[in-house]
Amino acid sequence: MKHLVMIIEDEEALALMLKYNLEKEGYDVVIETRGSKALAEIERSHPSVILLDWMLPEMSGVDICKLIRSKPDIKTIPVIMLTAKGEEEDKVKGLSSGADDYVTKPFSIPELMARVKTQLRRAPEPQTEKELTFEDIRMDLVEKKVFRGDNYIHLGPTEFRLLKMLMETPGKVFSREFLLKTVWGDNIYVESRTVDVHIRRLRKSLNEFGPDYIRTVRATGYAIDSSSEFSSDEI
Repeated sequence: MKHLVMIIEDEEALALMLKYNLEKEGYDVVIETRGSKALAEIERSHPSVILLDWMLPEMSGVDICKLIRSKPDIKTIPVIMLTAKGEEEDKVKGLSSGADDYVTKPFSIPELMARVKTQLRRAPEPQTEKELTFEDIRMDLVEKKVFRGDNYIHLGPTEFRLLKMLMETPGKVFSREFLLKTVWGDNIYVESRTVDVHIRRLRKSLNEFGPDYIRTVRATGYAIDSSSEFSSDEI
């Protein structure tokens, strides 16, 4: 089975040149040019290694790397940061964000290919999580089923994806805009209030068998949290 390399780079000429050389080495390659879209594609395709540009529109490579490391199902994917920044403090910042290696532009193709091979040798075998749990809520990621205690909760595909996003990082507040880009994707136009509608449906299904753990942060977004100090009133 071929390794899949993801290139996250908005400079088209560089991205195509990297794709050409990686395919010559026998890798499958996918290119993403926008940071906001890249995270959803990483979760969908689970690449073997990621070449990540520091400077991207909408979301920086450093922020993307931090998000990758915060998600249990993709946090072990090797990341090589590509950047024009060559100062030592920039390198430290890139590595501190969770990058496994750091290459300063301009770089030689043979050197980059060698670094990709090194990361693939070091990478642990992927261990895709089969289940997420939060309090008495259990999500079977293989069968795409949700249970609350012993009760099966029927959810639509969108509600399932929303709940998965919330359960992957309990306590983290996700803005409506981020949820729209990640759950619905950039190529589908929906209004931000659409998130509220689906959260309401999700709440109704979950709360039939227990307390409300979905936290509403007014004018911001949503999180899943068992704290008793927040209000779950609808926005």
